[in-house]
Amino acid sequence: MTSKKKNIIHIIDVTNRDGVQTSRLGLAKLQKTLVNIYLNKMGVFQSEFGFPFTGHEMNYINANLELVKKGEISPMRLSGWIRAIEADVNKAVKNTGVQYLNMSISTSDQMIKNKFAGKMTGKDVIKSVVKSVKLAKKKGIKAIGVNAEDASRTDLDYLIEFSQAAKDAGADRIRYCDTLGYDDPFTIYNRVSALVDKVKLPVELHCHNDLGMVVAVSVAGAKAAIDGGVDAYINTTVNGMGERAGNADLVSCILALKYSSGFANSKYKLDPKINLKMAWRIAKYASYAFGVPIPINQVGVGDNAFAHESGIHADGALKDRRNYELYDYEDLGRGEPEIIETGRNITAGEYSGIKGFRNVYSKLEVKFKDDKEATKILELVRYANVHTQRPLVKDELLFIAKYPDIAKQIFTMTP
Repeated sequence: MTSKKKNIIHIIDVTNRDGVQTSRLGLAKLQKTLVNIYLNKMGVFQSEFGFPFTGHEMNYINANLELVKKGEISPMRLSGWIRAIEADVNKAVKNTGVQYLNMSISTSDQMIKNKFAGKMTGKDVIKSVVKSVKLAKKKGIKAIGVNAEDASRTDLDYLIEFSQAAKDAGADRIRYCDTLGYDDPFTIYNRVSALVDKVKLPVELHCHNDLGMVVAVSVAGAKAAIDGGVDAYINTTVNGMGERAGNADLVSCILALKYSSGFANSKYKLDPKINLKMAWRIAKYASYAFGVPIPINQVGVGDNAFAHESGIHADGALKDRRNYELYDYEDLGRGEPEIIETGRNITAGEYSGIKGFRNVYSKLEVKFKDDKEATKILELVRYANVHTQRPLVKDELLFIAKYPDIAKQIFTMTP
């Protein structure tokens, strides 16, 4: 007799799709690529890495898919975000080699009436999803998530009808989008429970932080999915980046699932591939790339996350850190000293010369066979600096030296 399969809570990170939509901010294509590499090392199930129907994303998307073939990004999936319309499916398949898609459409009366402005009805929304899913399956897309935008304000009976139609058409998951952060942990648990009970389809939880409850709401939604007998997929972003008040923070969600009283050592199993030791590295990189400092009290990775000043707290922590710490800083990859150069510092930028450039790479223990090879990499580093408008960090420089042709593809845009 075989044992019953245990349902898993997976992480689908959307930093490179929703996180980069943060107003007045964004990431260069090289920075998005590094985020994908870090997410893969962190054991994330899938990265929603861009828009495969948008011109300026094409080279970046196909370059990252080449990194999948080379094993640099593996086993993590790279998924594209499209609208749930046939035109976007055709563009995605024609212009990129993407194999995984999430397709999105609004489902609430508020959105249907006031966003579509009479151009679509509820029935039209379902028809568009069904056609798009069937076309994507026909075109060879391996897995499809269907996004119900504004699901938390959608009539529950209609949401069930919508989700069942998506499932019947071939969808692999339904993304429950709490687009305005409207749900609380109790409402999302009840709504997802009802949805799973009727449709029996794995659920993605895509939540926003407008009311400051995004991690709690995401975790509660995942609990409902597992209790209903299906896998759960929590959508996260690094450092909680995202539109308005942001999305569910990657590290906070993982810590909640590993250490909170209701999840630790229980039936709610986090994807075993998750490597929390990458937390510090990816949080610091995203902070640098976005140009947004990590709050001092940020969960797990803030400067004060393991700081104790109160006499009682400090005394207790020194006797046994478990008195005042749920988890160890080493668990997040913290603890290694950060070296800050205080003397001469030569960086590589868009106006670098060959001697200074070779000095930078020699510090990274990268040797070029001749000046011709060094000049080729220098030119790419100059382009990279134009794209990022920041001094390049070690891992960016190493990536360009290791994959110069892929780097060139990432930096190339044709209007």
